[in-house]
This record gives sequence, C-alpha cells and structure tokens, in this order.
Amino acid sequence: MEHAPVIVHPPTAGGGRRVTVRGRIVGTAYGRGDVAEFLRRAGLAADPEDVPLEDPAVVEWRGGDLERWTPEKP
Repeated sequence: MEHAPVIVHPPTAGGGRRVTVRGRIVGTAYGRGDVAEFLRRAGLAADPEDVPLEDPAVVEWRGGDLERWTPEKP
C-alpha cells in the first residue's frame, strides 16, 4: 500500500501535529492553515486555499482528523 505524500502525525502532548512531506519533517502544525502552508511550500499547491486537505491520496491524517490538534484526554 502506498502512503500519501503528506502525513499529519498524531497530536503531541503539548498540542500541534508533526507534518512530513515525502518522508521529510517540514514542521509542526497547530491548525489546518499550517498544514496548507507546508504543502504550498513543498510545491503541492500554488495557493493554500487550494490544498486538498481532505483528499486521502494527498494527506494521511494519523491519530485524528483535520479537526483534532490536541491529544485525547485520558
């Protein structure tokens, strides 16, 4: 099975989610706008407004969807 080029990892204890593009860490996102900007910088979209964040062929969300930015409370 082939992975999407962008992986948004599970939320960290301090909030935010690590983002990798084609296996390289590009930063920590604290909201969907951050992910869109990382994709724009990686050349996957010309405009952050056009980034297909909900397309599983482009972005794989691990540990929650694009609305989850903090870890689950025990």
